[in-house]
Amino acid sequence: MKKFIKRNSRELSIVIAIAIMGVVFGIKEPIYLSADNMKDIFEQSIIYGLMALGMTAVIISGGIDLSVGSALALICVLISKAAVGGMSPIIAIFLALIISITLGLFNGLLVSNLKLQPFIATLGTMSVYRGLAYLLSDGYPVLNVPIGYRGLINGDFLNIIDTSTILFIAFAFFMYVIMSKLKLGTYIYAIGGNEEAARLSGIKISSVKVKIYAIAMIGTGIAAMIQVARLGTGDPTTGQGYELNAIAAIAIGGTSMAGGRGTIIGTLLGAILFAGLRNGLIVSNVATFWQYVATGVVIIIAAYIEVIQDNFTKIFKKKGLSDTQGVAGL
Repeated sequence: MKKFIKRNSRELSIVIAIAIMGVVFGIKEPIYLSADNMKDIFEQSIIYGLMALGMTAVIISGGIDLSVGSALALICVLISKAAVGGMSPIIAIFLALIISITLGLFNGLLVSNLKLQPFIATLGTMSVYRGLAYLLSDGYPVLNVPIGYRGLINGDFLNIIDTSTILFIAFAFFMYVIMSKLKLGTYIYAIGGNEEAARLSGIKISSVKVKIYAIAMIGTGIAAMIQVARLGTGDPTTGQGYELNAIAAIAIGGTSMAGGRGTIIGTLLGAILFAGLRNGLIVSNVATFWQYVATGVVIIIAAYIEVIQDNFTKIFKKKGLSDTQGVAGL
């Protein structure tokens, strides 16, 4: 039990934080704890939660992807145009996945082959993808997405659970398997922990990085499918600031912004906590600009908690080393 608590301390602390937040907002606004609002919170976490789950692997590897919000807009525009043009909903879904992987591959090639810093590379593609979204839509939303497509994604599976929730859980499980059960996940942690040591151990750094960015963008592709189904349009302005929401969820979930440490479950809980916070502010009639302030504050606090944890870890390691040296001296 002690080992379980120690191993999952960050995740357990997030669960406690979610519970405390629920009590605080529930006392202030009783509607916050209603079943309908709980469902709303979960649904609100899905879009940037999907983006965050993918980006978690990128950040653990020591990188970052600032282009996800713009990529979301571009994919939304493209699949909306395809659906409006008569493309089969199933083919439109596969198109979204192909486009997302292609955009991710491009990001990965910039980082791995051209040796660009991830921040600079994805800052550039953030602008490129947004510009393409505007160009392909002439600056206007692509309207009247067919009901067939919307119903496929928005529908309920066996009248029990909606399709978007299934997609969210499936992608979370997919990322969990990659990061926890496959060699690729081990390589990702190794690269983020010490890239030079990973290279010397025989890991093909460039190949792994390209795969990371491609796989990570799949989450954004799924998010785009859901966004189009919910709104019925492909809006080139959508996704602005979503990369910050994703980063906030990742930071809250305990992933180190320096790389080498983090979990998919932590990000999943971080997305739910962040969605709960934003929903609570909305229910409490807090002005929109204060919500942006709250987002920034949450990122700063989460990053500072990470610094404190690192400092404690270093202290305990030094203490353990001193104790060992003392015993050796005897």
